[in-house]
Amino acid sequence: MQRFRRAAFLSLLIILALGLCAGAQAKRPMSLVDMLEVPNLADPQLSPDGKQILFALGKADWKANTRISHIWRINTDGTGLIQMTNGAKGESSPRWSPDSTTIAFLARRSSASGASDSGEEMIQIFLLGNSGGEARQLTRHATSVSNIRWFPSGDAIYFLASDPKAAEEKEREKQKDDVYAYDENFKQTHLWKITIADEKEAQLTSGDFSITTYSLSQDGDKIVATRAPGPLYGDQDMGEIYIIDSSGKNEIRLTNNRVEEINVRLSPDKREVLFIAGADQNFEPYFNNNLFLTPASGGSTQLLLPDFPYAIDAAEWSNDGKSVYLITNMGVHAELQVLDLATKKVRRLTDGPHAITPGSLSSGGDRHVFALSDPTNPGEVYIFGPGDPAPVQVTHVFDYLSRDFKLPRMEKVQWKGADGATVEGVLTYPLDYEEGKRYPLVICTHGGPQASDKLTFGPWSQYRPVLAARGYAILQPNYRGSTGYGNAFLRDMVGHYFRQAHLDVMTGVDYLIQRDIADPDRMVKMGWSGGGHMTNKIITFTDRFKAASSGAGAANWISMYAQSDVRSFRTPWFGGTPWQKDAPIAAYWDNSPLKDVWKVKTPTIFLVGEKDVRVPMPQSVEMYRALKSNGIPTHLYVAPREPHGWGELRHELFKMNVELEWFEKYATKHPYTWEKAPADSDRSK
Repeated sequence: MQRFRRAAFLSLLIILALGLCAGAQAKRPMSLVDMLEVPNLADPQLSPDGKQILFALGKADWKANTRISHIWRINTDGTGLIQMTNGAKGESSPRWSPDSTTIAFLARRSSASGASDSGEEMIQIFLLGNSGGEARQLTRHATSVSNIRWFPSGDAIYFLASDPKAAEEKEREKQKDDVYAYDENFKQTHLWKITIADEKEAQLTSGDFSITTYSLSQDGDKIVATRAPGPLYGDQDMGEIYIIDSSGKNEIRLTNNRVEEINVRLSPDKREVLFIAGADQNFEPYFNNNLFLTPASGGSTQLLLPDFPYAIDAAEWSNDGKSVYLITNMGVHAELQVLDLATKKVRRLTDGPHAITPGSLSSGGDRHVFALSDPTNPGEVYIFGPGDPAPVQVTHVFDYLSRDFKLPRMEKVQWKGADGATVEGVLTYPLDYEEGKRYPLVICTHGGPQASDKLTFGPWSQYRPVLAARGYAILQPNYRGSTGYGNAFLRDMVGHYFRQAHLDVMTGVDYLIQRDIADPDRMVKMGWSGGGHMTNKIITFTDRFKAASSGAGAANWISMYAQSDVRSFRTPWFGGTPWQKDAPIAAYWDNSPLKDVWKVKTPTIFLVGEKDVRVPMPQSVEMYRALKSNGIPTHLYVAPREPHGWGELRHELFKMNVELEWFEKYATKHPYTWEKAPADSDRSK
């Protein structure tokens, strides 16, 4: 009998082992479509009673050719996950009522009144009971609504909305008598309030300015807001902070500078206003995001952490007003920290190879929820409170990724720049990496350039798991000009955009070659926005790359300065504007990839959105026509309707397909078969 039991036990072990092997074998590499179908979790919100969390979850809808977002709810202990909304066009911005019984959210719905003259539905506020049921439309505003906040008593909601068109303007549009003044054809955005019981709206601000962001005091008695000359992105650095009564009256101006202020928050006692700005103590621009404090009654502003080595992405007051919770960008990772205002000491609360999403911090006093991403997970909801040794995971939306797919290994790497400075980045290894074997290398540079790549799953546009599955190593260098490494590192671009930045990229390449990871004969370059600028520079600087893809990159900084919708970030790079007296034209031109485009030998494709106002299409046209004229293999692909960041699924799939085909053709010589969008009839989701 004992021998039988031993044999049975061994048989069971064999069966379990075979099952584990089968499970392991069931994992497969990710495809491009798999990448596009990874959900997007955003905007987690902790209920005031601390028991539940709301979040928006966007999923790919191939029939609609976009991602549709709905509101979900989960208990803070991770139980009770339920989808709360299911509108055809989706919902966003979930916000709890102060008593945790009602959910406000934003949506476009065909049944909702409030449509433009063109027939487009306006975004309106809807209310939904926490127990479920049918949502009630609250606003029927003439224009779309944004930035909603409950009044602390729960009897009203504040929101922002742009002014409507006048009857004369509407009539002119009908008659096609619609010539407009460029950069002047906008409507100002103002603050409104609607009472829940009778649905009556009241406009709280008016005038020739726009409210860009705002927050309420804990008792709702005061509002702190930033207002700018207009709603255009290029106007934001001229915005200032004001404090007003909840009725919109008795305003006090608190700042007077030429930098954009964000994350404005009134202290619990309403005596001080906290905010973030990319400036130093003198409000000189172009620094890492720093934390400032100013009296709510007016007075001098204080830079709280003059020597802080990292960038501050978000800040929230503690319950007692004695400390401030921070999300800090620390290069390849981002952490939650707390600042003691009395001692000016900062203590790190989290630490690891991960990143806390800047816009996801929701605080209920001293408890916080946020989205945390790591190399195998795009960002689950975590909760962290007093006494917790570490954040506690609440959602498990993305468990399927590591369960079903073979995901690549990722790590932080460091090397020396050309001037001896330490530079770091994120290295993604090819699947089934073998030490000592050299692999084709993708250099992917981040945009911004005021940003940094982190140890996270990454966006669809980088599709690292797919590149790794095709045998590529991927290096994402946080080159000079990146955030999270101190002001000197960031400001290396001031006066000369391409001084050390492109050299940091190339020394990173050499580092991986020296480590016998990268094959120097099979290297490609890609990047979008600031990453596209870098791609355009690199192909004029070296012919070491076999292929390149430049997304929305700059060619000519002189023309780019006027074409783009924002200029304030670019003025420090070159020491002035290109149209001032004694303009620094040499600095603009010397840093323009177009100046050296005659040197390009790398086959390069260019991609850009037709409606891109940040890095407009003519920049890509200049590069493309230069390469084509010089006989370099090239194509320019323009996506209709798309702004700076592409959002239509089939356009995104095209971008990845055309890049992979280009890289395989010129670098690896491997055949490539395009992935197709799933047939709508085959979709069960």
